[in-house]
Amino acid sequence: MSLDSFVTLGRSALRVSPLTLGTMTFGEDWGWGTDAEHSTAILAEYLDRGGNSIDTANIYTNGHSEKIIGDYFAGQGSRRDRVVIGTKFFGSLHPGDPNGGGAGRKSMIDQLDASLRRLKTDYVDIYWLHNWDRFAPIEETLRTLDDFVGSGKVRYIGLSDLPAWKTAEASVLSHFRGWTPIIALQLEYSLLERTIEGEHVPMAEAMDMAIMPWSPLKNGFLSGRYRRSAAAPTDAARAVITGAPSQSDYDVIEVLHQVAEELGASPAAVALAWLRTRPAVRSLLLGARRKEQLVANLAALDVTLTDDHIERLSAISKPTLNFPAHVLETGTPMLGYGGTSINGFQTTIWPMLESSAARY
Repeated sequence: MSLDSFVTLGRSALRVSPLTLGTMTFGEDWGWGTDAEHSTAILAEYLDRGGNSIDTANIYTNGHSEKIIGDYFAGQGSRRDRVVIGTKFFGSLHPGDPNGGGAGRKSMIDQLDASLRRLKTDYVDIYWLHNWDRFAPIEETLRTLDDFVGSGKVRYIGLSDLPAWKTAEASVLSHFRGWTPIIALQLEYSLLERTIEGEHVPMAEAMDMAIMPWSPLKNGFLSGRYRRSAAAPTDAARAVITGAPSQSDYDVIEVLHQVAEELGASPAAVALAWLRTRPAVRSLLLGARRKEQLVANLAALDVTLTDDHIERLSAISKPTLNFPAHVLETGTPMLGYGGTSINGFQTTIWPMLESSAARY
């Protein structure tokens, strides 16, 4: 597979590469990113290899990420129209201003105009709500997004890091109001962070929304640099955000290395390949601070996991999910279906029931 083996996002006709270039590292304003020259080299490498999907946010490196992308495409004519650029809103770049960020109409209009200016474009292909604004009515946010699409400044909309219940509310509300649908979700997802499987993943499947995982290598813990027997070098500036692997994380990391050795692939490529097998996942967000990192991780597209590899990785990383996930997985099949087979799924009988017909 290659970057130009495109996939559609959710219930839409938008075609994107199976790996999306994440650009949170573009710019050195936060103390651990990549300067403009090397960021541009990463972007060029991704595009030259056939990639077409780029993700950023207004708040990434205080707006510098968007500017680097905008400067790259400025003056290149139709090339900008050949790629899918997504950016996110919510983050405030104006301390002290209560309307400087969030998801209210006033702030959203200002944020979109500022992003378009930095990106040097007339429109963004996907406009993502970066976080849930608990102080903004979801109707106001969705209606404003629909207005953006109607104006031609936005093509599609997505949600990032919202609770599943709020995402479902937003999706149903958009459907019944005839507003622009939500086509995709950005959520943290990796071998070391699977708790979205309790609510978000089945919701996305049921509502035909694609999942675009962020941090698919869990802050680099799955990159191959970490082993229980040898501590990886610490980036002090970034460690404030990322922390360090736990002992249970290392259990997963060791199995990941075993599978990688069997396949002759890098642990990072195997971790990314596993994630691409998960339900509703369409395109992974892949960041890099060096061009060599990007090239190495693109090798995930060439990795084919066997059923045994997938099972071993899934078993060692199986998460503990919130109620009622466990009840739905174990109790429900026994209670309601009488030990029959339905749609190929074999159910069991509740142990306290007799095999005979109901007594009362």
